[in-house]
Amino acid sequence: MAGAPQSALPWYEREDTWAIIIGLGLTFLITIAFFIGAAGFFKTMAVGVSTWTDAGKMFGTLGSKVPGVIILFVFFLAAFSIAAKTMKINVGNYAAGFTVLFIISVAITALGANKFLKTWQLETPLLALLFGMLISNTITLPKWFQSALKTEFYVKTGIVLMGATLPFTIILKAGPMAMMQATIVAATTFFSIFWAATKLFNLDPRFGACLGAGGSICGVSGSIAIGGACRAEKEHVSVAISMVIVWAVVMVILLPIWCKALGMEPGPAGAWIGTSEFADAAGFAAAAAIGDERAVKTFTLMKVVGRDMFVGIWALLVAWLSVTVWEKKEGNGNGSERVDIGEIWRRFPKFVIGFFVASIFTTVLIAAMAPKMGAAYSKQVLGPIKNLRGWTFTWTFLSIGFTTRFRELTSFGWKPFAAFTIGVLINVPLGYWLSNHVFVSYWLGVK
Repeated sequence: MAGAPQSALPWYEREDTWAIIIGLGLTFLITIAFFIGAAGFFKTMAVGVSTWTDAGKMFGTLGSKVPGVIILFVFFLAAFSIAAKTMKINVGNYAAGFTVLFIISVAITALGANKFLKTWQLETPLLALLFGMLISNTITLPKWFQSALKTEFYVKTGIVLMGATLPFTIILKAGPMAMMQATIVAATTFFSIFWAATKLFNLDPRFGACLGAGGSICGVSGSIAIGGACRAEKEHVSVAISMVIVWAVVMVILLPIWCKALGMEPGPAGAWIGTSEFADAAGFAAAAAIGDERAVKTFTLMKVVGRDMFVGIWALLVAWLSVTVWEKKEGNGNGSERVDIGEIWRRFPKFVIGFFVASIFTTVLIAAMAPKMGAAYSKQVLGPIKNLRGWTFTWTFLSIGFTTRFRELTSFGWKPFAAFTIGVLINVPLGYWLSNHVFVSYWLGVK
């Protein structure tokens, strides 16, 4: 799962590049269709399942949407297969795997719309996660199916689509607050985990850096980026990723429950999840479980605009520490090696650029329209994009579940787990205090 860093690949072979192409391409296509009077095609494709109590009626409604389901499948199969071929993934295996993943996602989406299950918070994201984990921990999945479990790719595509539905004015207003809160949380959590790992448990400082990055910046991507920056061992990166997955799964269940038990408003709740969840995909699932679009928006501002953007800067700082301090102590360097400032750009999560471009594009377009036309655009373009975004996240949650194996997650020993857990115990209450007290007025203002 650690693999080669995406930044080491040519730009056209990276997940970020194809997430931007697919997300922005879809946004532009639906916009063009709106202006030529063909938005109905994408409305049909953006299949949604309404809340139901009668299974017979649900199957009848779903049956009427079969053409849309087929269009949805063909579109994303074609788009993802082109990306897979460019990224040197076996297209035949990927297509077969995605076909199965898609069929499961339709069943899970329909089941997640049940009113009884919704009452118990067992909506589509959590059901997808639980179903995937149940299967992956009871049977061995074939390799051709595993080739379609591209968690990071699906969530990055969804985040770009999320940008189209999030007005840039909101980003400008709340973004600085998200950055400020993210700075406090990232620094506190990183150094807490790093200190515990190196001082309490005597782990290698590069190992501690990988653990700290996973808990404080952007989860799996953070661990990989920081591991590459400080030349950590592959095992260190793999264990850090395992820690992120373990706590991401725990938090995707607990955070929505705590938010509702504490009576938090959707805005601050989403910000807290964005502060205290360790992976983008799991965070979206937790934010969606709040049941209010405002929670998803503030989560995105906090996690994507706030925390994810730190990865380049942290990679540069850790690379400098590794060269000037850690390697010098071990006798592997003289401390005079220069750290390239271009590391910031190389490690920067490029899909965030697509998120901003999508947001600016739709915001400027709506601002230039007459109010009536702007309202129609929001309904006929942004509405379908929200539904399509939901499908990408469902594939994300299924992929997380299908790639989470409890036996592997418990093979790393107790010290890294203890160090990471200390960070969690500091991060979660700190995130609550910042989201629900210090910056609460900003998060309440997000509509």
